[in-house]
Amino acid sequence: MSVQILSVNELQKKLQEPNELFLLDVREPSEFAYASIAGSVLMPLNQIPQRLSELDSQREIVVICHHGMRSMQAANYLDRSGFTQVFNLQGGIDAWSLECDSAVRRY
Repeated sequence: MSVQILSVNELQKKLQEPNELFLLDVREPSEFAYASIAGSVLMPLNQIPQRLSELDSQREIVVICHHGMRSMQAANYLDRSGFTQVFNLQGGIDAWSLECDSAVRRY
């Protein structure tokens, strides 16, 4: 399996459907406190290996960061760890703020 890329507009549509999406934010706590997508769960990139058991490998997981680089690293790690439905949010929270929700602050 490989990591799938999800645009912010595709995520916005998915969030309007009844599904079990898990939004995994891999930024640092200060970034998360400043701006986040409602319902997302913070797990900084460097904590993922130790906290892997907190995640459901059968669930759709959308990995989020600032611009999409750290989230791609995390998504690839999850993919290699046996997670089957992993998505990287293209453009990260910055693109989300620009295209979907201007109430989310940019930095």
